[in-house]
Amino acid sequence: MALFIRKSESSRKKGKLLISLSLFFADLRAFGAFVRSYAKKRLYGIFSWFENVKDKLVDVLYMQRGKYTKPFLHFGTIGLTFLMVTLGPSLLSKSDKNGQEKVLASPVLSTATAASPDFYTAQAEEVRQYRGGEIIIHLVSDGETISSIATRYGLKPSTIFWENNLTDKSKIKPGQELNILPVDGVRHKVARGETIYSIGKKYGLDGSQVQMIVDYPFNEFLNDETFELVVGQYLMVPEGEKADVKLPSGSTPGTTKYGSLTPDAGTVSALGSFIWPASGGITQGYSFFHKAFDIANRSAGPILAADAGLVTTAGWPDSSGYGNRVVIDHGNGYITLYGHMSVIQVVAGQRVKRGDVIGQMGNTGRSTGTHLHFEIRQGGALLNPASFLK
Repeated sequence: MALFIRKSESSRKKGKLLISLSLFFADLRAFGAFVRSYAKKRLYGIFSWFENVKDKLVDVLYMQRGKYTKPFLHFGTIGLTFLMVTLGPSLLSKSDKNGQEKVLASPVLSTATAASPDFYTAQAEEVRQYRGGEIIIHLVSDGETISSIATRYGLKPSTIFWENNLTDKSKIKPGQELNILPVDGVRHKVARGETIYSIGKKYGLDGSQVQMIVDYPFNEFLNDETFELVVGQYLMVPEGEKADVKLPSGSTPGTTKYGSLTPDAGTVSALGSFIWPASGGITQGYSFFHKAFDIANRSAGPILAADAGLVTTAGWPDSSGYGNRVVIDHGNGYITLYGHMSVIQVVAGQRVKRGDVIGQMGNTGRSTGTHLHFEIRQGGALLNPASFLK
């Protein structure tokens, strides 16, 4: 009997446990169903609200398309500038650890420099050689003379005399400081009422040669079209001469190679060579900042095709300083350019023979007087016309 009672109690306990577990799982299923239903309802509401807002925003942007382009570009530019300012110095400081800074700081200038890094273009290398127009100070050592110093920097002795206010009675001593200009000529401080023409005349340049002052890339003007100057600014006058300063014997500059008259342009034909495109004087020759010849003639006159070819440009198609110009492709790798014309007498697409009249000498574009700006190009490089015009 007792055994039967114990079995009955054990069965009741198991039954209660099973009922409890059944109720627990029933409640758990109900809770899970509630959570799913609640989450579905809430998420649906959130996504529905997001879609409505997005559709309205897209409608506004679509109606005002292009309105925010300018602010976007401005903020983008500001952000890019900020990154360059903050990250640029650290990036640059990691480069050139093999002594390049010492090479760039060297005062000795030579046209026959060592091989330049790959990131230098030919033009950048030439500008580096001329120190960006900066003046450096040379400390005189024992045994040095004006002549030896001038040779070291590739200048004429007269340039050093003029810049440092030296005369034929002046002597230099060890430890003395001398200003060294980047190119031959005179550095002038602008006074009230002066113009590039009066300054050029003061230093021996005529009306056409004043163009050298304008073409020198490190001279600045208040107005690039009228060449207006600011009182007190310094202006470099390439090839200028101080006539009122006495120089030691043997240091006179002599006659510039650009002072002789060119021969009259003719119609002589020679395959692959060039004839003079105009008659007159060469007022500015080939240099690192002026890769061309400037040929001037008081009476202006015709401009001739230096060789036969196809006219690719005839007119003033842009706002560049060439003004009215003609460009001829000679079909053999060479291209010639004729700038500052007053009259153009050919059209683009026309073929011309050597010696054909293509226009008249003028003063259009970035020009200080009537002259022809003549360039010879090959593969994008500007060549020295003196190598072709004999």
